[in-house]
Amino acid sequence: MVSEKIGQAWWRALRLRPEILDSSGSVDDIEVSLDRVAHHRGENRPSYAAVSHYGEITHPTIQLIEFLRRIALKLGANINVDKPVFQLDQGMGGGKSHACIGAYHMAKSPVEFWQTSIGEKTLAGARERYPDLPLSLGNPHIVVLSCDSMTPGAPVPELDGPVAYTLYERFLHRLLGEGDAYEAYQPYFSSKAEISRAIRSVGRPVLIIIDEILNYFQALDSVKENNPGLAQNDLAFLRALSEAVAATPNCAAVIVMIRSEHDTTAFSKEFDQERGQIEGDLRRNGNTYIVNEPGDFADILRRRLFEAGPEPGAVRAAVEAFQPILADVNWRSRVLEPLNASWLVDFPAHVERCYPFHPQLMAMAEEEWAKHSGFQKVRSTIKIFAAAVHALARRATAGEWAPVLIGLGDLPLSDSTTREQILDSGLIPDIKVRANYRSLLQTDIIDVTGTKGTAHLLDQGRKLTLWQDHNPRVAERAATVLFITSIVPSRGSRHGASDVEIAAALAVPDALFSATEAEGVISEVVDNERGLATADRIAGTRHTRPHYYLSLRHRLPALLRSLRGSVLEEERDALIAETVGSELKRDRGPFDRTAFVALRGQADVRRAVADVLKELDQPRTTRLLVLDPTILTMRNGQEEATRQLIESALGLGPEPIPLTWASSMIFAVAYTQQRGQMRNLATEVLALRRVSDIVAPSEEDAGLLMEAAEALTRAEPQFRGTVRRGFQHVFFLQQAEEGMSRECVDFQLTPNDAKTQSALHGGDVWANLAERQKVYAEHHFTYRALLANLRERDGGSPRSVDTGCHASSSTLSMICCS
Repeated sequence: MVSEKIGQAWWRALRLRPEILDSSGSVDDIEVSLDRVAHHRGENRPSYAAVSHYGEITHPTIQLIEFLRRIALKLGANINVDKPVFQLDQGMGGGKSHACIGAYHMAKSPVEFWQTSIGEKTLAGARERYPDLPLSLGNPHIVVLSCDSMTPGAPVPELDGPVAYTLYERFLHRLLGEGDAYEAYQPYFSSKAEISRAIRSVGRPVLIIIDEILNYFQALDSVKENNPGLAQNDLAFLRALSEAVAATPNCAAVIVMIRSEHDTTAFSKEFDQERGQIEGDLRRNGNTYIVNEPGDFADILRRRLFEAGPEPGAVRAAVEAFQPILADVNWRSRVLEPLNASWLVDFPAHVERCYPFHPQLMAMAEEEWAKHSGFQKVRSTIKIFAAAVHALARRATAGEWAPVLIGLGDLPLSDSTTREQILDSGLIPDIKVRANYRSLLQTDIIDVTGTKGTAHLLDQGRKLTLWQDHNPRVAERAATVLFITSIVPSRGSRHGASDVEIAAALAVPDALFSATEAEGVISEVVDNERGLATADRIAGTRHTRPHYYLSLRHRLPALLRSLRGSVLEEERDALIAETVGSELKRDRGPFDRTAFVALRGQADVRRAVADVLKELDQPRTTRLLVLDPTILTMRNGQEEATRQLIESALGLGPEPIPLTWASSMIFAVAYTQQRGQMRNLATEVLALRRVSDIVAPSEEDAGLLMEAAEALTRAEPQFRGTVRRGFQHVFFLQQAEEGMSRECVDFQLTPNDAKTQSALHGGDVWANLAERQKVYAEHHFTYRALLANLRERDGGSPRSVDTGCHASSSTLSMICCS
C-alpha cells in the first residue's frame, strides 16, 4: 500500500528520461561512443549525437566546463590557458568519452552547443578571458581517431580513402583528404615540423581527438611480429604528434590514454617502454585532466536518470518525514549514534544532494563501490539505479509500497533487470561467484517471480503488526542490505554490514516501527534456522559491532579472485612501504641511518622530497634513502622524472634543493616492471589475510582456512623476496678529482648477484659503493687512509677520527671520497 501522507512522492516529483522508460529501465547508451557520433549515420547514430540531447543528459561539472573552455580559447583565439594537449587519463567509467563528445559537439556545431546548459557556461567562462571569442570558433576542422574502433593496417575506405594504411596516413587523410596535399605530407610520419605544417595548411582551427589509444596499442602489439614496420611507423607518429600540436597555433588535441597504474592491459616489454615514452611526451606537451569530482556524482546521476530536478517541496517533505526518526531517543542511542555516519551530519543537505536516493545508499556507491577495481563508478551506478527506479516507480503507480527515499535495502532484487545490472556491474569479477550469488538470491532472498525466497516468505508469514503497511518488505530489505554489502568488502576488509548499518537501512517514517523492532527483524533474518541459511556472523568486540554477511563457502582459488578485487591501492602500497621499512632495519650495514621517503598522496612531489631531505640533512651521517616506488621508479619511460628529482636532491640541475651534506646521501630506487610484481604479490598477501576475516572458523571451513594459511606462509616470503629484488638501482654524488664538476652517478647492483643483493640492504649497497671508490670497504678506513685523502686546502682544519667506530669511519670515508 502506498502512503500519500508524505507530501509529493518522488515517483510523482520526478520523471524518468524517455529512453529509460522506453527500455523498461535497461539503459543501453551509457557506454557512449565517439566513433558513433562522428562517423555513423541513420539507425547507428545514437541519441546523444544530437547536440541538444547531449546537453540535456550532461551535468555541467566545473571540471568539464573548464576542460571545454580551454579548448574553445585555443581553437577560437589561440590562447593557451595551459598546454594545448589535453590527456584524459582516469580509469574506466570516469567520463572520458563523454568529455570527448562534448569537445566534438562544441567544435562541430558551436552555435547550437552554446544553447545547452553546459555550452552556455563554457562560453561565458571563455569570454571572461577573451570577450571577442567568435561564436563559430573559426569553423574548426575536426580529426577523430576512435582507436577502440580501428584495426592497425586495415583502414576504413569511406574515412581513410583507398591508400591510407598507417595511423599517420589515416590521420592525414582525415585532415586533408585525397590529393596533392596528402601526397606532399605523406612521407613525414615522424617529423614534428611537417605534421605541424600539414595542420596549418587546413587554414582554420583544428581539433584532434584520439580516443582509447591503448586499444590501438594492444592491437598493434599483437601484429608487430608480422608487421614491424607498421608498429614502428605508428609509434613514431604518436610520439611526434604532441610536439606538433604544441607548435601549431589554433590547434588542440584531446588524447584518451589511461594512466599506467589504472590500466590492466598487458603489453610486451618493448611496448611498455614505448608507452612510457609516449606518456613522457604527453606530460611535456600537455596536462592531464579529470572532468568530474566525487562531489559531482549525485548530480551526474540525477541528470542522467530524470528529465528535470525535483521541486524543493518534494525534497523538504522527505526530510521532514525522517525528522522524527533522527530525533527519537531510541533510534539515536541504539542505531544512529553508534553508526556515526557522515551522512547524518546535516541530513537535509545530504537528502537534497541525493534525492530520491537515501544518503546511505549514495555513500555506499560513492565510497565503497567506486573503489572496487572492476566497477565503473558513473556507468555502472547509472545502470543499477535506472533499473531500480523504474521498477520501484512501477510498483508505486500500481498501488504497492515504495520507500520515501530509495535506500540500501530498496534495490528491488525481484526485478530481473536490477538484479542483473548489480551482478554484472563489475563488483563481482568472477563468473562462478556471480552464478553462486544468483542462486543465493533465488533461494535466500526473493526470486524473479516475486513469490519465493526465504526473506520474502518471512514478510509474507509475519503476524499482523501495526507498522506492517508502512514497512511490508522489511525482511527482504534487511536481506538486500546483506547481499549488497556482501558482494564486495566495505570499509576495506570485511564483507557484510554491522547490525546498526542494517537497522538504519530499515527505518521508515512510522513511529510504530522502532529501533527495537528493527533489531528484532535483523535477528529473525540472520537466524540460520528461521532466516537465511547463508547468513553468517562475526561477533562484536570491544571496538567493533557485530557484523553479518552472506557466505558462499568457496574453494580458495575462487574466493581469492573475489578478494583480490577488494584490495585498495592504498592498502597494497602501504604493505609495500611497511615491507621496505622492515628490510631496511634488517641490514643497515655501515650506514648511520636508513629511511623510506613516502610520497604517495603528495600533490607536490618535489616539495615533499625536499621537506624530508632537509630533516635528514645532518653532518657526519651517512644515509641510505629509499624512494617511494608508487611515485618514482626507473625504466619503462619512468626514469626521467626520477633522475631529475634525485639530481635536484644532490644539489645539481636547474632547481637544486639546498642541502649541505648531499655527498653522504645515497638513494635506492625500484624498477617499474618489478614494482608491478610487488603490487601483484602484495595484493595476493592481503587477499589471503582476509580469508580468515570472512570465513567463519567452523568445522566445515577448517580445511579452507588451513589451505589459506599454508598459501599465506608461501606467499609472504615470496613477496618479501620480490620487494628486495625490486630495488636494485642506486644513485650517489661523485666528484672524481679535485676541481672537476660534481655529477650524479647511478648503477645497478651486479646482475649475477641480484638474487642475493638488494639496494634495501646497507651492506650490499656499501660494498658496491666501495667497488666504485665512493667509500672505503668496511674496516678499511684507517688513519693512513684519511691522510691519503686530505687535500692542501684541508690544512689547519681539525679532524676527528675514531677508526674503531663503524659509523664514524664510514661517514668520514664517504666524505673524503666525494
